[in-house]
Amino acid sequence: MSFLERLKAAARRNDSWLCVGLDPDPDVLPSGVALDSFLRGIVEATRDHVCCYKPNLAFFEALGVDGYLALRTLLKALPADIPVLVDAKRGDTPQTMRAYARAIFDELGADAVTLNPYMGGDSLAPFFDYADRGVFVLCKTSNPGAGDLQDLVVDGEPLFLHVVRRAVSWDKHGTLGLVVGATYPSDVAAVRQLAPDAPILLPGVGAQAGDLERSVQAALDRQGGGALVNVSRSLLYASRGSDWQAAARAEAERVRAAINLARGSGATASR
Repeated sequence: MSFLERLKAAARRNDSWLCVGLDPDPDVLPSGVALDSFLRGIVEATRDHVCCYKPNLAFFEALGVDGYLALRTLLKALPADIPVLVDAKRGDTPQTMRAYARAIFDELGADAVTLNPYMGGDSLAPFFDYADRGVFVLCKTSNPGAGDLQDLVVDGEPLFLHVVRRAVSWDKHGTLGLVVGATYPSDVAAVRQLAPDAPILLPGVGAQAGDLERSVQAALDRQGGGALVNVSRSLLYASRGSDWQAAARAEAERVRAAINLARGSGATASR
């Protein structure tokens, strides 16, 4: 199955377009809980509430060898029926990107990845060559400084919309996804108009106070899905006490319900 097929199957099965970001920070783990146990516990608590898991490579790389081993252990422990979107935000010359593609898709076995388009189409081509994977191109990011470059007006429209048009043209196999912050709902709507079928990853809900309802409604595709709401810190660290697993599950339930409410009363992920 392709990434998109796996994503839709998981969304139908769990009635969910919730993506859980796995960003381990040893400084805020529950007291006495080891990193591997924490990550495994989060997955156990949320596996029937999500459509995707998104490990962020930076948080693992920052821990050196221990982090790399923790990532490997995590990837082996993730449910086989839930796709894995590796948050890497890679962007480099084509030769280097071919190595990154092998590292992320072949070596780690990721189903999808986030990429930076700043170096152009030939830079991303090695990832688009994989017909069964997902390629999420950064478009309008959720951070406050996103507009410094992404909102620059070029030929009458903001740069991030030019990125969307180019990304659609680079898509060889229908594997394109786009990253648009839930902190900018009107921009989500503009992106969806230009890319009616690509899944849109919506970071910024939770700790960054993005607008879940408006962003989900703006991101819905023609089948009533395609809007992946990423939640990381507010779910992972919902509690630092002994109830951390239960708190994470409760947050997953809350966000999933909010997503489905935004999609429409009685909506299911198969609609």
